[in-house]
Amino acid sequence: MQPAERNVLADASLALARKVQANDQPGVQAATIPEFAANFSGIASAITTVSPKLAGKNAEVEQVYLLDASGNARNADGTFSNAEFFCTLNGRNAEADFSIPGLPPGRYAFAMVDFAGSSPWTLSMLLRQDGAGSPWKLAGLFPKENSAAGHDGLWYWRQGRTMAASKALWVAYIYYQQARLLLQPTVFVSSTHLESLRSESTSALPPEIANGIGPDTPLLVNGADGTAYRFFSIAPDNGLHADKLDIAIHMQMDPSITDPAVAQKRNRDAMSAFVKQHPEVRENFRGVWVFAEAPNRPAVTTVAAMNEIH
Repeated sequence: MQPAERNVLADASLALARKVQANDQPGVQAATIPEFAANFSGIASAITTVSPKLAGKNAEVEQVYLLDASGNARNADGTFSNAEFFCTLNGRNAEADFSIPGLPPGRYAFAMVDFAGSSPWTLSMLLRQDGAGSPWKLAGLFPKENSAAGHDGLWYWRQGRTMAASKALWVAYIYYQQARLLLQPTVFVSSTHLESLRSESTSALPPEIANGIGPDTPLLVNGADGTAYRFFSIAPDNGLHADKLDIAIHMQMDPSITDPAVAQKRNRDAMSAFVKQHPEVRENFRGVWVFAEAPNRPAVTTVAAMNEIH
């Protein structure tokens, strides 16, 4: 990319980011591609949510990438194929990769604008240019908080490595997840560094989930009374914005339980079983959330601080 072209992209990205910061929804809508401007409610909701988080922060363009998808073809069913881009970073032995599903042909760009402060954020944007010399317009908005419980993604990566070395593998597993959540701009972006993180975290998986964890491969955790709990997700949670992360456990609901009090007790027993099996999580996390889920049933949610789990 030539400097002049980069400057145009950077200026357009910064102008859009400042409109988001100011909650200038009409201004953003006017600078959005027609198909999204006509159905703007999703972007408007994101702006309403994120603009207070950006108040008073300085905006700076971190990165811009030019993505030429002018040759992207249709599939046999009429949909557009995934657009793949591999961008070598100037002066570095690294690259950023993009895999954007169903992208119509066109000339696109991806920009990241950082908002520095005590709680830093990044606004990532997909932009599109309809015709040479025409303005760049918003084709996707991806806000992301850059810290959790007071630490950034690199901190969680380093701590994950430390915990893995000390064989506290469940702590490492959750920290590595948080590192990726903070370091990946959005789901269709990867990079050499993110692949290194993925490889490192995979090599340190707890043995119980070496073959994965999910609805079809749940983790079986037995309680003190022999009750079997099936967990299909164990992940970090920063919803309370406390000084430590929480652990969020999603598990299969027992559909035979209809009494809310009994369902809540089952959730508490499940979190107790997990913490008793892995006591190292007590000192590294604030508490645990359990979400018991089943199709066509409202989830049963329980939260407890570590000192409440026995």
